Formats: sequence, C-alpha cells, structure tokens
Amino acid sequence: MAHRGTGFFDTRGHYHKTPEDATIADLAALLGKIGEGESLAPGIAMTLLDRRSEIERLFAEHDTMMVDYQPMGAGSKITRLTPRAS
Repeated sequence: MAHRGTGFFDTRGHYHKTPEDATIADLAALLGKIGEGESLAPGIAMTLLDRRSEIERLFAEHDTMMVDYQPMGAGSKITRLTPRAS
C-alpha cells in the first residue's frame, strides 16, 4: 500500500531521509574529493556539522579580527625585536 513520507533533498536533487544527511551531502560536495581512494569529505562534512557552533564562533572571531586588519604593504617599516645579549 502506498504511504506518505517526508524527505530532504540536497543541492543536486538527491533524496535523503534526514536534513542532516542532506546537509552533509552538500558540504561534502563543496569540499570535493579529499584523500586517496574513497574521499574523506563525507566524514569531514559530518564533523563540520557536528561542530557547527564552535566553527561559527571561530568565524565570528575571525571576522572581528579582520575589521581593523591592514596587511603590511610594500614600503612599510618592519621592526624586528631581537633578544638582548647578556
């Protein structure tokens, strides 16, 4: 007998039973093939999703640091600190 169900689809249109599986598939596709043989991307994608709050915090901190950051350009004077001789 036919029955109704819920499914989730990744960006490529592949069906997944859970939203986590669909998101992991999308993350793995963004990462591409990693490693020799079978790709490590799905496992890395799962870790990224599992540690999402920590990763988002790190990116927020990175964005805060980048607000006032100006890379040293050519012609900038670089002062190197050297330890004093005893």
